[in-house]
Amino acid sequence: MKAIAFWGGVLALGLVLGVGSAFYTLKNGALSGNVAVGPWGTGTSFGSAEADMYTRARVALFGLLALDKKETMYYTALHDSDGGELSGSCTYRVEGKDLATRWWSITAYGPDSFLIPNEANIYSYAQTTVKREADGSYIIRVSPEKQEGNWLPVKAGEKFDLTARFYNPEASVYANPAAAELPRIVKESCK
Repeated sequence: MKAIAFWGGVLALGLVLGVGSAFYTLKNGALSGNVAVGPWGTGTSFGSAEADMYTRARVALFGLLALDKKETMYYTALHDSDGGELSGSCTYRVEGKDLATRWWSITAYGPDSFLIPNEANIYSYAQTTVKREADGSYIIRVSPEKQEGNWLPVKAGEKFDLTARFYNPEASVYANPAAAELPRIVKESCK
């Protein structure tokens, strides 16, 4: 009887540790992947047969409706260009030029990995919707407070991340995802 209780306890402990560590890895593991471009990250196995089980599970849970790697590449930023964690207590300036792709978008996501509800109903900017500077570049301000120009609202005091989507990226992006030109994320102020 003692042996059954012992092995039952060991089995239960192993099950709790296994499920707990898998849940922790899926919930807290970054989808930014193994390729870094400044504050942006991507993975070379996202949307492919080479993806490990944790990558597939994270994409299934947090990358809802994610497209195949052949169609889209996703870069995610959890930090600004100086390495600080993105926070809804701050205002950021996302500045860049057109991404090397047929069409692109930049979207903010809340800590639950869903769009951030806001009264302005603004969730992202894209190649066709962003207002441009005279030289063709763009500046998007990410802030909990209304901003002039391209304003991407986030929730005050909450963490968030930004995702840049490359739809039908140029061959150079597939060949060397670490060399892709992505926008800088500059912290302007914090409360």
